[in-house]
Amino acid sequence: MKITFPVLLVAMLVTTALSAQDDKSKRPSPPATTTATIDGKTITIDYSQPSVKGRKVWGGLVPYGEVWRTGANEATTIDVSADVEIEGQKLAKGKYALFTIPGEKEWVIIINKGISWGAYSYKAADDVLRVTVTPKASAAFHEKFTIETSPEGIVSLLWENLQVSFKVI
Repeated sequence: MKITFPVLLVAMLVTTALSAQDDKSKRPSPPATTTATIDGKTITIDYSQPSVKGRKVWGGLVPYGEVWRTGANEATTIDVSADVEIEGQKLAKGKYALFTIPGEKEWVIIINKGISWGAYSYKAADDVLRVTVTPKASAAFHEKFTIETSPEGIVSLLWENLQVSFKVI
């Protein structure tokens, strides 16, 4: 079989395009990771960072009262190396999905055993724990959704002008 130059060129372009799709850092909402060690226990959160891009985020892009994947793309995951407590509720060592239900006056933090793409296949029956926390204005504007973890065990979700934090010990 004789392969011509145009056929070879098309094959190379298709291969390059497919490879570029695998590079998650090139996504509009790139991946990010935050890790902290709290009393010898490691917490790692993997998520994607959507941007504000001039949009109304809370109560707009992210509706109040609905389960949110807490980021973009794949579900945000939280991996704990040992048993911990989140806001006083026990969580066994393992890897879980982190979902939230944003509200104007309170947020529900959800740890769920179903890790999948986004929140499309979220099932409340797979919730391992739920806690309610109070949002507050952030100290600075955050264009990209950011999750920070501190050595004191504070996990903060920061986006636009809002901060939502919960304690892990």
